[in-house]
Amino acid sequence: MAKNSQSTPTQQADTYTHSQEAVQRPDIGVQPEFTARKGAKTYRYDSSLAPELCWDENAEREMVEWLLERIAEAAEQGEQAVFAEQPQRWQGTDETFASIAECVARLKSLTHPFLNWTGKAERREIAVPTIPLFVHERHSTQAILETLDSYKAIGTTLDLFGDPQLDIADKLDAYEHTGPWTNRMVLGDSLQVMNSLLEYEGLGGQVQMIYMDPPYGVKFGSNFQPFVRKRDVKHGKDDEMIREPEMVRAYRDTWELGLHSYLTYLRDRLLLARELLTESGSLFVQISDENLHHVTEVLDEVFGSENRTALISFKKTGFASSDALSTTHDFILWYGKQRDRQKITPVFGARDLTERELEYHDHIELADGSRRPLDKDEKELGAGIRSVGRPYARNPMVSPGWQDSLGFTVEFEGKLFRPPPNRHWATHEKGVDRLRNARRLAIKGNTLRYVRYFDDFPVQPLGTVWNDTGVGGFVGADKLYVVQTDTRVSMRCILMTTDPGDLVLDPTCGSGTTAYVAEQWGRRWITCDTSRVPLALARQRLLTATFPWYELKDPQRGPAGGFVYKRKQNRKGEEVGGLVPRITLKSIANDEEPETVTLVDKPEQNKKVTRVCGPFSVEATVQAAGSMLEEQDGVQDAAGTYENPRAYLDRMIEVLRQSHTLRLPGNKALELAQVRPLAAEDYEHLHAEAAEQNGEARRIAVMFGPQDGAIDSGTVLEAAREAWYSKFDALYLFGFAIQAKARELVASHGKLKLPCTYVAVTPDVVMSDLLKTSKTSEIFSITGLPDVDFKTNGELAPDGRPLYQVELLGLDIFRPHDLETESIHAENLPCWMLDTDYNGMVFIARQVFFPKTSAWDNLQKSLKARFDESIWDHLAGTRSEPFVLGDHRRVAIKVIDERGNELMVVREAERA
Repeated sequence: MAKNSQSTPTQQADTYTHSQEAVQRPDIGVQPEFTARKGAKTYRYDSSLAPELCWDENAEREMVEWLLERIAEAAEQGEQAVFAEQPQRWQGTDETFASIAECVARLKSLTHPFLNWTGKAERREIAVPTIPLFVHERHSTQAILETLDSYKAIGTTLDLFGDPQLDIADKLDAYEHTGPWTNRMVLGDSLQVMNSLLEYEGLGGQVQMIYMDPPYGVKFGSNFQPFVRKRDVKHGKDDEMIREPEMVRAYRDTWELGLHSYLTYLRDRLLLARELLTESGSLFVQISDENLHHVTEVLDEVFGSENRTALISFKKTGFASSDALSTTHDFILWYGKQRDRQKITPVFGARDLTERELEYHDHIELADGSRRPLDKDEKELGAGIRSVGRPYARNPMVSPGWQDSLGFTVEFEGKLFRPPPNRHWATHEKGVDRLRNARRLAIKGNTLRYVRYFDDFPVQPLGTVWNDTGVGGFVGADKLYVVQTDTRVSMRCILMTTDPGDLVLDPTCGSGTTAYVAEQWGRRWITCDTSRVPLALARQRLLTATFPWYELKDPQRGPAGGFVYKRKQNRKGEEVGGLVPRITLKSIANDEEPETVTLVDKPEQNKKVTRVCGPFSVEATVQAAGSMLEEQDGVQDAAGTYENPRAYLDRMIEVLRQSHTLRLPGNKALELAQVRPLAAEDYEHLHAEAAEQNGEARRIAVMFGPQDGAIDSGTVLEAAREAWYSKFDALYLFGFAIQAKARELVASHGKLKLPCTYVAVTPDVVMSDLLKTSKTSEIFSITGLPDVDFKTNGELAPDGRPLYQVELLGLDIFRPHDLETESIHAENLPCWMLDTDYNGMVFIARQVFFPKTSAWDNLQKSLKARFDESIWDHLAGTRSEPFVLGDHRRVAIKVIDERGNELMVVREAERA
């Protein structure tokens, strides 16, 4: 439960804890034994969304006649008699109809034109692999800070990581258990991730808001995100190679069939997004002007045009030049799952005293109570007019139509006033007296008016044009990612459509802006991405973030109980709190308390508490053991086919043929040539062979790891043995992941009879034909093995136990073309993490380091009195803080390289 830190007298770090529970996911350590597999889930598109712009084709005419016959039968025999036993099926498209209403809706749809694109007509349904999500890492900033406070046996703080600490038997059927909620970051194709949330976790109808910031499809060319520490972007042709600085593709906006593939990608994911939303839920899709019209049409198809809520334009931090007009805004398409049930909370912004406002509020009340018109110079002061007095407008106080009871005569300042023809006073006689006593009456020409001060309601509802999001460059935080969005954009969308404790999903993580904003405002979140680089950036951003501590109404319930809001004024009498009165003619005339409006972005803060990110897990779409060995039905999925092993291997060989460049450190590359498959009947573990194009004329054996799993040590050993007996010169193992021991085995050249190299494959390969593959796609990269020093430091903890330390020396990368090893210095690596009591099940990041960066600066400034400066030096360095070994007496060190690849080694204490 959330802690009530209201009474804490000194500065401290704390987190929100959500009271909701969640279905537990299995740890990656039980992946080989996990057997709770599920078949592919088929999603059928509403085939009423015809793929052609037509009204009266022959095939449609036949369907119309069939539908009319069913409606006639129901009219004659009764609806129950026709539809009750089983739905009526139209053989032409295999559609089913269970009521007259469905038949009528289908008839209406046949007269509507729809957007068509290549491949749409053939994709009447998709079958998405149902893949479990395995927990790879658990993170907790608070646990890291508490570890630094004193030397502990870390096993006692697992609750800070949100670890339910299930028994090994329960871990194998984790999906049958619930436990504390932890936020989640997932590596994998968003389509598979959303399907897993639906099928394994039953989250259908439980997500309150989804924010999608997909690639914009701009130019459909190659967009490059640099290494984790650089953000340059280039659009290039197929044969272009960016040399300096070295680049890696994270924001990969390269589509096989251009717009056609892009629309297919979006429609598939929007379909599952709709399944996840609550009935009152909202979807936001961020897009540029180039494909705004197409994305709108796709959204109309999936969600229905009747559920379109608004089109929001927001100012970008930069602008795109054009031979016509410069592009200054991007757009957000806002849809509800059911518009009439949609949860919408008004968000207000401050009203600015602009020159235009002062043309309307053209009078001023001075401190002595006197009133006069504003002169020309004063109208140009803008907000500075507040130093002169209170500006006000003289509003009409009549309403349309005549009412005898409200047509009385009013005397004011020696003059008599009656409503104009066909008008009546907006209040009764007693109300007019109250307005007079409150000095709220004024004369304008020959009419009696109501005095409305500008500060009667100093805020205004948010509109659909947001021009403040691009002011002064990137506002709110340093920009980490090339396509990162200003946090105010996500914040407004979240505040408009969710309450604290609600669940927010971002299937396009990027730098983690949605997760960051959701964390700030007490929402639960899940985010995913197919690229490792954005997840590495998001991990760093969240771990090192600080947030205000918003007071909780009900600390026992956590954020779900809501935040505390109060009315507050500064010395000038200006409203600065979260509750603002809306003073109106009616409230004064009726002697009522003015309506109170809640500014949801201004809850009460406890500034004695520094809030840090709550616990979150890093998960990935790793299939259960044996998925490569068992045949699957060859049905269509979002990327092409939910493949059997042979189809998967054929596709990977083709990808290697097209993108045959292997990236090495230092912007070097190794190219393979003559890639061809090996006969399956002749080889058990090897799948293809190749030759080095820019090295010695060596014959290379190629093995591909499982499509949804990690390469293990046994596979490495058997593949190396087979390659040796077949007289290959070297073995390349291509995989989406590799187990730590297997990675060490690959690097230990003396244990295997020929040189072996592990090549990391980008996860977006699972999207198959949607993304274009070329020789510069940078799908494959050769990774290294962390070089670490693990030993006692000669000191003892207060309880007498020895203290240990780990030092990261660097990253050793084997260059297969010249059989040499190249080292990357530790300080040049973006991140490394330490689990001081590794249990073999899941990596628990008890210490996290970002060498040579200022990543921890925000926390350091907030907690400067709590920790010695040397602590922060350690967290930006290559040597860990001293620690006491846990019960497992082994440590794991995980290094994140510049491409976001995760490289882990495990060390036993006996070897120290």
